Amino acid sequence: MDSKLDADVIVVGGGPTGLMLAGELRLGGASVIVAEALEQPTGQSRALGFTTRALESFDQRGLVPRFGGLETSAMGHFGGVPFDYTVLEDANFGARGIPQSQTEAVLEQWAGELGADIRRGLEFLALEQDEDGVTVTVATPAGEQRRLRGLFLVGADGSHSPVRKAAGIDFPGTSGSQLMYLADVAGSGVRLRPLGERLPDGLVQVFPMPDGVARIILSAYDTTLAGHSETPGFDEVAAIWQRVTGEDISGGEALWVSSFTDATRQAARYRQGRVLLAGDAAHIHLPAGGQGMSTGVQDAVNLGWKLAATVRGTAPEDLLDTYHGERHPVGARLLSNTRAQGMALFGGEESQALRDLYAELLGVEEVRRHLAGAVSHLDIRYDPGAGAHRLAGRRLPPRPLATEGGPVRTPELLHPALGVLLDLRDTPALRAVAAGWKDRVTSVTGTPASPEDFGGAAALLVRPDGYIAWAGDDPDTLTESLHRWFGSPHPA
Repeated sequence: MDSKLDADVIVVGGGPTGLMLAGELRLGGASVIVAEALEQPTGQSRALGFTTRALESFDQRGLVPRFGGLETSAMGHFGGVPFDYTVLEDANFGARGIPQSQTEAVLEQWAGELGADIRRGLEFLALEQDEDGVTVTVATPAGEQRRLRGLFLVGADGSHSPVRKAAGIDFPGTSGSQLMYLADVAGSGVRLRPLGERLPDGLVQVFPMPDGVARIILSAYDTTLAGHSETPGFDEVAAIWQRVTGEDISGGEALWVSSFTDATRQAARYRQGRVLLAGDAAHIHLPAGGQGMSTGVQDAVNLGWKLAATVRGTAPEDLLDTYHGERHPVGARLLSNTRAQGMALFGGEESQALRDLYAELLGVEEVRRHLAGAVSHLDIRYDPGAGAHRLAGRRLPPRPLATEGGPVRTPELLHPALGVLLDLRDTPALRAVAAGWKDRVTSVTGTPASPEDFGGAAALLVRPDGYIAWAGDDPDTLTESLHRWFGSPHPA
């Protein structure tokens, strides 16, 4: 096997997940080729925003200003029952009205600026992996076959993922039972229904989009899945819309029409040797609460620094295995909450009792807080191990700090995608320990705006993905955590 590498990592798929991963890998010092089958972006936008935690992930890399004026929504829903997500600190129903095409454009420009090699018009055909790397066969638009060699391959190539199939990774779950239509329509004059409207014959939602375009989502209770197409005609959608709502939208101009089901599946494993999966290639589900693309972005942020450290040779032996260990449970919980929502959203009269129960439960503040945390993804906690501090495994919240260099926000500390020792009580002994990892971990001494911020911890060790690896004041346990997540210290 030819051992010459074209890049450290080959990423198949140039959607939000693959592009976010490419940027993360470059920040971590790994070279990357993104192989995308489409010669040009489609301009289509299945997703229309992202969750609170995905927004925080973009903030951690300094990307938020690139989106222009982002607006978040306090009001969201669970299973169609509306409630205020700001009942939970830092939470909201996410950034809304951001077309996926805009997100992809922002991420493609960012990854390109960092040196990612983004190659369009390359269709994945096959893979061969051995103990030293992975060889990928792709086809060009002219039908020529080319081979790309990397140390690792990541499939970020969507729900049908040829990479997943080629790697022999099972994709168990349930087939769809409900069909939903999407269309971006200009000039329809349709009434907005951002939280959805339940009617006797179906469920409809209407979201505003730029330039007077409306995104409509439609599900008729009696729609069959037999022989359905992912790209139905607008005349079909307009006819069903009129039957369900009594409104005629046929005079509008459809910019894009698609369909999806509530199929729910998750890859049995996110890693098979030197092949890994992220985004829709790893999990598919009903897009309730705009969680799909956001989960893929967070997959990329979790995987990127670990994979980059692995190819650089600085990672501890089992670091890459923690990608599956951490993200697979998150994906499983995501599938559970979206299925629970779908049962209430799509059911007819037979599901009214479930909707009534959701409405009753959402009258309890603790339930609202719990569900806001689940759908916003703010309540993710990676397993920190026995005896860990209560903050370990949780995200670093965005908070202001007073430092010697002036005021900063905690997300700014993560812009370089390095680990951070956040010294909150000016403890030289802790900073001395972290100095052994100064090539991978920066030390910052800061004073919180409130003594209640960060749970009163003396110091925090924060991973590049913004999750807290350690909290406390003991140099010995800090040393253990640095070894656990960042490998051996730099030679003196």
